[in-house]
Amino acid sequence: MRPPKSLTALSALVLTFLMALLGTGSAQAAAPAYVALGDSYSSGNGAGNYIDSSGDCHRSNSAYPALYAAANGPSSFSFVACSGAVTSDVTNSQLGALNSSTGLVTVTIGGNDAGFADAMTTCVTSSDSTCLNRIATARSFISSTLPGRLDSVYNGINSRAPNAHVVVLGYPRMYIEPSPWCLGLSQTKREAINDASDLLNSVISSRAGAHGFAFGDVASQFNGHELCSGDDWLHDLALPIWEAYHPTAVGHSSGYLPALNARD
Repeated sequence: MRPPKSLTALSALVLTFLMALLGTGSAQAAAPAYVALGDSYSSGNGAGNYIDSSGDCHRSNSAYPALYAAANGPSSFSFVACSGAVTSDVTNSQLGALNSSTGLVTVTIGGNDAGFADAMTTCVTSSDSTCLNRIATARSFISSTLPGRLDSVYNGINSRAPNAHVVVLGYPRMYIEPSPWCLGLSQTKREAINDASDLLNSVISSRAGAHGFAFGDVASQFNGHELCSGDDWLHDLALPIWEAYHPTAVGHSSGYLPALNARD
């Protein structure tokens, strides 16, 4: 015996509804378009697994932006961070990747403006007094000049990507304190370097907050994994030399990526 037409129609309607419901539940919208700006701490210098086409920018597939994109599947991913970048490189060369459709922006910038690499080299190769003098110069720059340069970058991001969620990530402290294992580098030098890093992060966090951006506290993620910890997530003096004092692949996956995820 055939079922009544009304019952058949009702069954079809229920089936259509269930299929639509299941389809809605299983399909996931793509994450917002993602643009990764910044310097070597964002490009992945030190993480290995480099993207050949990135050349001296040393972008890595093991860097936190690439790891985030692989895990979240954004509708588009523009990886323009570049090793050695300063604030003017971001404003002049990287902001073009942004537009009104950009949903997420990440950036690390400011360390090169403050002369981080030169300060590290000076402290490793020179006396305590020479190191302290170089660090004092960096601290003065960070306090007086860097805020304006950061504002220029952050204003540019807001202008070009007004709808984006922006996460500004900081820098790790270089050395665990105290440690008897940092041979050849005095505690005076280590403390001066770490204190300057704290100041840098404080200024970056303050300016990011003033623009309504989230700040990713990387230093807390690296706590216990700084140089001389025995479980370092940073390269010490290394070959190639440009990887020195940069996060390893583990530093990106276990340090930077969680800091981003916590503020995403």
